[in-house]
Amino acid sequence: MKTLEKKKFTFTDYWDRYSTITILAIMIIVFGILRPESFLTSSNLIKIVEQSSITILLGLGEFFAILLGGIDLSVSSTMALSGALTAQLMANAGMNPLLAVLIGVVVFGAIIGLLNGFLVTATGLPPFIITLGTQAILRSLVYIITDARAVSGLPASFSKVVGGKLFDVIPVPILVALVTAAILTIFTSKLQCGRNLYALGGNAQSAWYAGITVKKHTILAFCISGVCAALAGMVNIARLAAAEPNAGTGYETYAIEAVIIGGASFFGGIGKIPKVVIGGLIIGVINNGLNMVGVSSYYQQLAMGCLLILAVTLDRFFGASRKN
Repeated sequence: MKTLEKKKFTFTDYWDRYSTITILAIMIIVFGILRPESFLTSSNLIKIVEQSSITILLGLGEFFAILLGGIDLSVSSTMALSGALTAQLMANAGMNPLLAVLIGVVVFGAIIGLLNGFLVTATGLPPFIITLGTQAILRSLVYIITDARAVSGLPASFSKVVGGKLFDVIPVPILVALVTAAILTIFTSKLQCGRNLYALGGNAQSAWYAGITVKKHTILAFCISGVCAALAGMVNIARLAAAEPNAGTGYETYAIEAVIIGGASFFGGIGKIPKVVIGGLIIGVINNGLNMVGVSSYYQQLAMGCLLILAVTLDRFFGASRKN
C-alpha cells in the first residue's frame, strides 16, 4: 500500500497563513529597535490599539464590499455624516445619547449602505463608480448640514462612556472594535448568509445557480459596511467631543489597506475578519512609529502606498492557490 507523500510547505502556504501577523511583528520589531524607550511601553501600545479602532471599524465594513470583488469608497464620508447627524441630535435637539447613537448607527449608517447596495444592483455599474459618487455627495451633505463648522456641546456622559475607559483601564473604542469584529466573525463563519457572501464573491454566476440571491446579498454587504462606518463615526465624535466636517477624510484608503494587508483578495471571495483587525493594527503601528521617529506625514502616505501595492502584488502571485 502506497503512503501519501507529505505536501511541501511553500512560501505560498506561509503567505496565506501568516503574512499579516508577520508584517505586524516586523513593524513592531523595527520601531521597537528605533525607539525602544518610548514605542514599546504599555501606554503607547494601548494608544496604538485605541487609535487603530476607527481604522479597524472602517476596515471591517470595507471587508464585505471587497469580499464581493467590489469596493466602498464612501466609508469615510459615511463616518463623517453619521457622526455629524448624531452630534446634532445630542447637542442641538437634546436627544438622549443612547437613542441618538442607535439612530446614528442603525438608521443613518444602514440607510447609506442600503442606498449604495441598491444603486450597485439597480444600475449594474461597478461599485467603484457608485461609491465614488456617494462619497462626494455624503461629504457635501456634511458641509451643508454643519455649515462647515464643528458640532460641539456633546453631553459629557456620551464622551465619557464611548470615548472613555472601562474600569479606567481599557479604552471603550477598543472594546467597540473588538466586539464588532467578534460579531462579524460569527456572522461570516456560522451563519448561512455570511457564508453565502464568500460564495458570491468567489463566483457570482455559480452562486446564482446555487440559489443565492445576488442582489439581496450585495445590498446586505453594503449595509454592513455602512453600519460599521457609522460605528466609527460614533467613536470618532466621542474621542474628539465634537463632530468635525472634515472627519475621516482619506480614511477610506486606510480601510482598504487594512483589508488587503489583512489578507483579503481584491478579486473577491477570500478573507477573514480577525486578519482585518490585524491589518488595522499594522496601519496604526506604522503611523505611530513613523511619528515617533520624526518622519513627515508625507512620507507616511508614501509608506502606506508602497505597502498596499506590495500586498496586492503578493496576493496576485502567491494567493492564486487559494482560488484553485
